[in-house]
Parts: sequence; structure tokens; C-alpha cells
Amino acid sequence: MKSMNEHDILILTGSLGEGHNQASKAIVESAKRNYPHLSVKVVDYMELTHPKLHTAGQYFFVQWMKHFPSVYGYLFQKTRDDSGLIQLLRRLSSFNVHKISDLLEEVKPAVIVSTFPPAAAAVAMLKAMGLTSVPTATVITDHTDHSYWIHSHTDHYMVGSEVVQKALLNKGIPASKISVTGIPVHPVFSQPVNRHALRRQYGLTSRHRVVLIMGGGEGMIDKEVTELINSGAYSPDIRFIIICGRNVKLYHLLQEELGEHPQTRIMGYVDRMHELMAVADLIVTKAGGLTVSEALTMERPMLLFKPLPGQEQDNADYLVGIGVARQAMEGELQQQLLRLIMNPRALGDMERKAAVFTHKESALSVLRRLLAIQHSFRRSAQWTGAVAPSYEALNREAYSSQYMNH
Repeated sequence: MKSMNEHDILILTGSLGEGHNQASKAIVESAKRNYPHLSVKVVDYMELTHPKLHTAGQYFFVQWMKHFPSVYGYLFQKTRDDSGLIQLLRRLSSFNVHKISDLLEEVKPAVIVSTFPPAAAAVAMLKAMGLTSVPTATVITDHTDHSYWIHSHTDHYMVGSEVVQKALLNKGIPASKISVTGIPVHPVFSQPVNRHALRRQYGLTSRHRVVLIMGGGEGMIDKEVTELINSGAYSPDIRFIIICGRNVKLYHLLQEELGEHPQTRIMGYVDRMHELMAVADLIVTKAGGLTVSEALTMERPMLLFKPLPGQEQDNADYLVGIGVARQAMEGELQQQLLRLIMNPRALGDMERKAAVFTHKESALSVLRRLLAIQHSFRRSAQWTGAVAPSYEALNREAYSSQYMNH
């Protein structure tokens, strides 16, 4: 039988949006670099609990966000605070909670961390039913305090900013259960870079003003971007780098429309985003939690384009509030982009503020907090004589009955 020490950390993530997975990967990479003795296992909660539906779920979620953002925003606000609707969502996310129990029986982790709200809900349900005593933590991957992240049996929350910390305190969560670690990003974004050398590698000079345009992992780039570039309403020393992500259709479309444009470079999904951010003077992006955290870590000014209602707007409000970003809504992109890129003083001010609010080595901070939680739990268990429940001895009929009653 495995001991708890053999699998120190279990990370539960999810595939609705790229940010949850990227946060998990960042924690894993930081563990490899800083704690090579740790065993870290990552499990996709959607794939585990809905193996036949999770791929379709990803597709329909992206389509929903593209075509019905106002509906999503309405539901997000209706469930921001605890309500009957959010209780229903928690129950739905816990339908296959027995699969999480089976996973814990197999892995026997010393600590569980969730980067995906439904996973956090399912683990909290297990703890509420007394089916596990393993310490649990949640990494909130946006600058939001939405109630879907908050569960009464979560032991600790790791958040991206003091703003979220304050919001959780206002919800009644004790300060001892909250750590401001920053949203975990890959360690490469925290490493010092030689911008001038990188620019030479990309065929750029010091006189070029570089605009990096990103649409998130799914490449959600608006037609205003192509209209701006085709307008020619900018100086000849500006260079545009457009990242299409996994959207192959968008990549080919932009190649047809802008492929011959001398001031534009179009790229698909890239694994060296830290280099592209480093050479950029301004990043135009959606306001996804991981993307903006990567840019903030690299102290890059941002122009947040049409943030979706919900967590993206929460992220935008935070970043604009601390002075590291501007927000452009529909019809405002060209004016705001040109105003910013031609204003070195404004860009420099945004960089200086980013240096104040960034959380370098955020993934390492998350890891250190997890290890502290694990150590504290072990000491507490040793002092009280507490013993983790035996998953092997779990009575399935009793479990099912108790779950349905709950």
C-alpha cells in the first residue's frame, strides 16, 4: 500500500478555458525546478467525471462565450454571491463525486489543490460528508470572488491580489485561510531577459514599437484588429505580432488578409510566449486570468480589448484600477491603441506600476504555501491522533445514500 508521502500533491484542473490547465502546469514546472523530490499528479476533473462529454463541453463553452457573452455575464452576476442557483450548480458539479473518491483511494495525496471551481466543489462535498480529511486548497485563477470558487470545507485559498483577499474577508473567510500568492504562471515568465538580444532574434530593432495582439488560447481575435492594420493609420516603425492560438481557421484567414503586410507577423499557438511578451512594448489581449498574469509578471503594459462579462471584466477592473492596463470596448481599439503606442511616457508609467504589483515566482509561492499546509496538517494529526479515513473501507451503498440525502 502506498503511503501519503508517495504522492504529495494532487492537482485537480479543468478544460473549460485554458487558464486552469496553465496554472496547473505552472505549479508542476515549479515543483520540478525547486522541489524535485515532490510527486505531483495532475488530473482533469472534466475528463475524469465526464469522459464522453468533456471535449464537446469545451467546444460549446467557447461558442457560448463567443456568441452569447451577455447571457454568460448575466448568470455570472446572478451567482456572484451565494444563491439558490449556485447551490444547484454545486450539486451538478458533484454528481460524479464518487469518482473523486476513487481517485483519492488510488493516489492517496497529502494535499489536494483545485484550480477549477467544479473540482473545488466536489472535494468540498467529500469533506462535508466526512469521506476525506486530506487538507484542501483552491487556487483562484482570476481576480474575482465569485461564489463558485468558495466552499465551506475548503481549508485554504490562494489568490492573485490583495483586492481578492479583501473580497474573501468580506465574505467571512478568515484571514488565516487566505494567501496572496499571485496567480501561478510558468517560471520562465519570472526569469530576467535581454530584450535587446531577443529583439534582434526576431528581426526587430530598438526603434521599432512592437504591439503583441493575443486572442487567448482559442484565438478569439476581433475584426477591429484587421481593420486597424489595414487602415495604415500608424507610423512605419510600428510592428504587429498577432497570436491566433489554436484557432487554425483564424490563422489561415489572417494569412490571406494580412500575410503580405510588411509590418505584421501572424503566428498560431506558440510555446515561447515569454519571449514575445518580452519584445513587446504593448500587449493587446483578452482579459483571461493567466494571460494577464503572465504579462503583469513581465511588467508589460496592456490594452484589454472587449473583456467578456464575468471574470474577464473582474480582471480588467483590477488591472485598470492599479494602473497597469487600459480597457478598449467595441469601436475603441484603434484610437486607444494608437494613443498608447505613441506615448512612451504613459507606457513607462504602466511598466513602473506593474513592477510594484507583480508577483514574481507566483507558482513557487503557491507550492510553498501547499507544503506549509501539508506540514501543519501532519503536525495537527499527530497531536490529536487523527487518522485519515480508509478509502478502501468506504461502503458504496452508504456513500450513495448519504450523498443523495445531502
